[in-house]
Amino acid sequence: MDAILNQIPIGLAIGAVLLLAALGLNFTFGQMGVINMAHGEFMMVGAYTAFVMHAWFELNPDYALVLAIPAAFVLTGLLGLALEVSVIRRFYGRPLDTLLLTFGIGLVLQQIARDIFGAPNVDVPAPVWLAGGVDVLGIRLHFARLFILALAVLCVIAIAYYLNRSKPGRQMRAVLHNRDLAAVTGIATRRIDATTFFLGSGLAGIAGVALTLIGPTGPTLGHNYIVDAFLVVVVGGLGQLRGTILAALALGLLNAFAEFWTDASLAKVLVFVAIIGFLQARPQGMFTVRSRALT
Repeated sequence: MDAILNQIPIGLAIGAVLLLAALGLNFTFGQMGVINMAHGEFMMVGAYTAFVMHAWFELNPDYALVLAIPAAFVLTGLLGLALEVSVIRRFYGRPLDTLLLTFGIGLVLQQIARDIFGAPNVDVPAPVWLAGGVDVLGIRLHFARLFILALAVLCVIAIAYYLNRSKPGRQMRAVLHNRDLAAVTGIATRRIDATTFFLGSGLAGIAGVALTLIGPTGPTLGHNYIVDAFLVVVVGGLGQLRGTILAALALGLLNAFAEFWTDASLAKVLVFVAIIGFLQARPQGMFTVRSRALT
């Protein structure tokens, strides 16, 4: 029984990483119709940022991870912004083209990572203050997993505040609900698109830093999570913060329990079957966006 209960914090930690990754995907896909297959590589860049902090700058692991979080957010945000302005902007409204384009960009980023860091995976040492854990009601809570959960909660609070309390956030929601109507009211939709891409890519970088606490870092790190992140977006509903949160945690728990009872490959199959069954009942996802569009 204890072994089963211990899958809960594991699933919640996986769900927290998926949540950070899916938030950015949800914004870019829901607002601009961009299927960003390079989003996983943005996570990889974030993970390597944490590695560089330790291996190249030789910072103490006790605070290198904390410094890596804002550094990864800014670095991957600027990378995403550069790609949006230079290439992706020209393919808005063409989702299949953006899928192929960003898939190619992702492969290029993977190869650049291999050229710089090599093909083998590298380890990023966790801070000493994240070693160990506590037992609560027979459940082992590792400090590293609690840190990932806390990081996701802080990011969600910051995103919710940005969307609901700040002027750029409210403009972003307006563009997400109805781009044409937002443009008519004077909102610079192109600027909002660039800001959204920066924000979404930055969140992927933070997810990458969190992944260094779960496993090794390699050029294909993000590739292993991109499909699950897209599933979270589909199940949670486009543009829905609460739907993304619930879907990410549910998918993380489902993955953890399925892998406990079977193996990783069969667990993926079971998760896909469960999601297909859910989408048959609710093809619009958990929640839908109320739009003023006539169609």
